[in-house]
Amino acid sequence: MRRLVKLTGRLALVLLAVLVVAGVAFANLSPELGGKPTKAERAAYARTGRYVDGEFRNLEPTEVMTGGSTFSVLWSFLFTKVPNAAPAAPLPTQPLDSLSITRKTPDLVRVTWFGHSASLVEIGGKNILFDPMLSVKMGPLSWVTPKRYNPSLAITAEQLPAIDAVLISHDHYDHLDYQTILRLKDKVAHFYVPLGVGAHLRAWGVEASRVQELNWQDSVQLPSLTIVSTPARHFSGRGLTNRNSTSWSSWVLKTPTHRVFYSGDGGYGQHFRAIGQQHGPFDLALLECGQYDANWAQIHMLPEQSVQAALDVRARTMLPVHWGAFTEAHHAWNEPVRRATAAAALHQLPITTPELGQPITLGQPLPQLRWWE
Repeated sequence: MRRLVKLTGRLALVLLAVLVVAGVAFANLSPELGGKPTKAERAAYARTGRYVDGEFRNLEPTEVMTGGSTFSVLWSFLFTKVPNAAPAAPLPTQPLDSLSITRKTPDLVRVTWFGHSASLVEIGGKNILFDPMLSVKMGPLSWVTPKRYNPSLAITAEQLPAIDAVLISHDHYDHLDYQTILRLKDKVAHFYVPLGVGAHLRAWGVEASRVQELNWQDSVQLPSLTIVSTPARHFSGRGLTNRNSTSWSSWVLKTPTHRVFYSGDGGYGQHFRAIGQQHGPFDLALLECGQYDANWAQIHMLPEQSVQAALDVRARTMLPVHWGAFTEAHHAWNEPVRRATAAAALHQLPITTPELGQPITLGQPLPQLRWWE
């Protein structure tokens, strides 16, 4: 019996190894993996002082895993049930009329959140897209990655009008989506991305002339709109061997009269206060709020930290994002927004919780229906 148990265990390990090798081979052959920065580009990154031994660094020491091992966390995620981890039905969604996006005045500031972090910001007469993950499936192995709660979104990439700029916070699959880029690329004037991320876009057929990589504190001036890359505390990588080979960023949008901040992904840090001092106050801040865990406490914020980050950047109103689409952590799907609204009320910080696809227009009443309850 003991020999049979050993033999079974060895066969299981062999099978697991074969599956891992097959998965890695498939992922490496998939175009979803993206491209690689050139040798000249890597040399230029090293001159920034942020790129050391082939990896980008954060402003402060940061560990991706602060608790258990990656294997133990994955095992727990796959086999430990969390109550209310996903909603019982698709989330309420307001279909977005593409014609309404084309009708705007220069002083209009309107933000539409599509779930997770994908958001359209209309500001300075421009259409700006943050992290447009507009697909239902994620990554090269969709049977492994989390399933989207809704079978469709408020709008498809094909239905969107011309986009002045797409801003990417980092290259993880839930923020930089290959299929969305393919469907969207021909209607985008410019892609502004962190250092190294341009290689992915070029590999997917986006002309190099429309891609610009920005280091932290770099800015781009469009007519009536300034775009600034600002720090974040996170990590990157689309494969098993290229962690931190590209950079990550938060983003600031400025017009002469309005300012919007998007945190991207990342843990809490002193960079928020510095951003608020240099670029604030902000009319609206889109703050990461969800997919947190004690095991990765330095690369994702707790909801209470997200509220503190909004206070640090001097936001007049907070919009919690990075929830409402996928289950990527061990908490109830609506726990982030419940905790964030409670913390915001404690600090008397206005917070808005629109349905998916419901526009937020500055100067008008903010959507605050507790639909997620």
